[in-house]
Amino acid sequence: MKPSLPPTVCVIVAGQPTQTIQCYKNSHTLPISPNISFRSISAGADLLCGLISGGFSFLCWDPQNLLPKRIYYSYSNRLTDLTVGNSHVCAIQANNGEALCWRFPSPEVAWKFRTITSGGGFSCGILTNNSRVVCWGESEIGDEIQREFGNLTMWSIVAGVSHACGLTQTGILICKGSNSSGLLDVPSHLPFEFEGIAMGSNHSCAIQSKNGLVLCWGGGSRRSEFVRDELKYESFEAIEAGLDFICGLTTKNLSVICWGPGWSNGLSLLPLPMAIPGPCVQSSSCSICGVYPNSDSLCAGSGIICKSCNAELPIPAIILPRPLQPPKPPLSPLRVLPPLSPPPGAKKRLFLAFGVVGFIGGFIGICSVVYCLWKSGVCGLFQNKIHCSVQPTIGRANVGTSMAANGGSNVRLASLKCQNSRTLRRQRSGTSTSSKQADRVEKFSLTELGVATNNFSPENKIGRGSFGTVYRGELADGRKVAIKRGEIGARMKKLREKETAFDSELALLSRLHHKHLVELVGFCQETDERLLVYEHMSNGSLHDNLHNTNNIENRCSVLNSWRMRIKIALDAARGIDYLHNYAVPPIIHRDIKSSNILLDVNWTAKVSDFGLSLMGPEPDQESMSSKAVGTVGYIDPEYYVLNILTVKSDVYGLGVVLLELLTGKRAVFKEGLCPMGVVEYAVPLIAAGELDSVLDKRVAPPDVREAEAVELVAYIAKHCVKLQGWERPSITDIVVNLERALALCEGGISSPTCYIDNSQ
Repeated sequence: MKPSLPPTVCVIVAGQPTQTIQCYKNSHTLPISPNISFRSISAGADLLCGLISGGFSFLCWDPQNLLPKRIYYSYSNRLTDLTVGNSHVCAIQANNGEALCWRFPSPEVAWKFRTITSGGGFSCGILTNNSRVVCWGESEIGDEIQREFGNLTMWSIVAGVSHACGLTQTGILICKGSNSSGLLDVPSHLPFEFEGIAMGSNHSCAIQSKNGLVLCWGGGSRRSEFVRDELKYESFEAIEAGLDFICGLTTKNLSVICWGPGWSNGLSLLPLPMAIPGPCVQSSSCSICGVYPNSDSLCAGSGIICKSCNAELPIPAIILPRPLQPPKPPLSPLRVLPPLSPPPGAKKRLFLAFGVVGFIGGFIGICSVVYCLWKSGVCGLFQNKIHCSVQPTIGRANVGTSMAANGGSNVRLASLKCQNSRTLRRQRSGTSTSSKQADRVEKFSLTELGVATNNFSPENKIGRGSFGTVYRGELADGRKVAIKRGEIGARMKKLREKETAFDSELALLSRLHHKHLVELVGFCQETDERLLVYEHMSNGSLHDNLHNTNNIENRCSVLNSWRMRIKIALDAARGIDYLHNYAVPPIIHRDIKSSNILLDVNWTAKVSDFGLSLMGPEPDQESMSSKAVGTVGYIDPEYYVLNILTVKSDVYGLGVVLLELLTGKRAVFKEGLCPMGVVEYAVPLIAAGELDSVLDKRVAPPDVREAEAVELVAYIAKHCVKLQGWERPSITDIVVNLERALALCEGGISSPTCYIDNSQ
């Protein structure tokens, strides 16, 4: 019987012209010969194998002495997707898609594979022609797994000792095979919820697409040892399971962390060098997923790393939204070697490499997008005295159309993206619905508005809206107004041919009148010019009052009172309630966020900016919109992924605003090296009963009555940001509960007495 040895973890080293292998074994790191470049590596119970760059050869090592032995060599028939099982090896031939195996029967020649995986005495693969799963080998469990997958069409599959999990073409994670210790009990079946998958002997783990965090299930009585508090904010690029432990490649610096009951130290950062997150290839271009960031540096000029197209859910999170892309077969340079004497059929591969979740032009890949937007000042987040700031807006092609066309959805991000719309006809419930409403809206000349804004001088600029820049102005009769002027230029002129955001706001606001909706005073439409004139909200936006640098330092701000914050939340909810339940037909705002909640001279909150709004279905119905639009950090993930629009999409945005009011943090804020979403930051702590730890420290601790009110608001916010719309409360229920919360505050601490400058 072989002696039990500690596991061996190996990586392909980044930042070198030659991508060599280095391993961690017995608390020591050691290089592996020969000193040549490898594309990927895979490990089994008593076997470690590496596919040489180019795919023309692969070597294997005995894990005890790590001496190499060449198993395959052919310049004319290259290999891809190398996978090691118990002690057998399989790979796909690049020229014909057939699978070859060593120490193991090969599958039928007629089967052509896109990807393969190996487990305890069996191997499985996804067929190229119909994306179905087939299995072969010496273990009956393979036949059972194939039978259970049946006619499901799959994008990816990873095998464990006695089970296999994979992503369907619709992005849903499913597991088949033995269900001992709860191996098949996937915690969520939402589409695009997970990406990287790892299977151990009695546990399963996956990376959550929204934030890169690892979630595990199964594990029997030792399941808790796979869940570590130290990792609750650690994002990973790739994971793979050993027999009874797991290792991950971190997002922040591509280092390796291992943990679990089978890992001697419980959890440790391995002293291995930075690893490459995917193979360095000689190519001038990659697929639609693009090139991995810093690819040239990671490959030291010897190639590029192409990002893999894994199914991902783009929601405001610890990382910004990631792209919805069809997953490709994982190819990873990181594998784990379990002990030499595992139970029969133990799973052995650690680290399927796949190029990590990519950045798409915007929030996707988060760090770069947020940084770019911050750097360019598009959002105006750090400008003083901005009263109508806006965060970057997301626009995305129809998911269903895109997936049907090319197997996945192609996501686009753009600031101030306009949504095509027709001129919407709106009526108000309980009031006159005649055309007299439109008569209340004044028509101005461009000359009048130019005089009012000092010829649209930069000094009068106070922010941005859905289709242009907002200026402070004073009309000839002394009325103070805010004037939104559409962008001018060839590109914007093309967009205006469809009369998008301008038409939406004019059609809606000329008919909608409510205490908690910003009032439209008038408009101007001359040649290429499009301008809207609103009542002036002298205390600016909620966003700027919470997050503007000057206000952050002002401990005496009117908003530094729980009663005032809850009142503002209630005002905004009442405005949304009017849109959902009293406008006929109902209206879905689609861009609820703190910068679209403005405050008048009396600190009454009003919902603004209807450039993206649409005529919605009844409150209990849903509809398909032509494009999913919204703002990073606030957009409803269900709407973004499935393109199904309901009134609950506005509820999600309001939930994020409530969390901003509670925590004082932006919807997306910096946490260490990378941004984090306020939802991912606050909700777990609220759910764990640690509300006090997230409350904004600029506001005095709530007294007894306020504490109950704040707790109620936190409870509302937590339910508003549920991933599935049907789990969220209606806006009517939210209003009722916020009214109760405000009533609880009436006997609490009063607002600070401060000098408020309302002269602007």
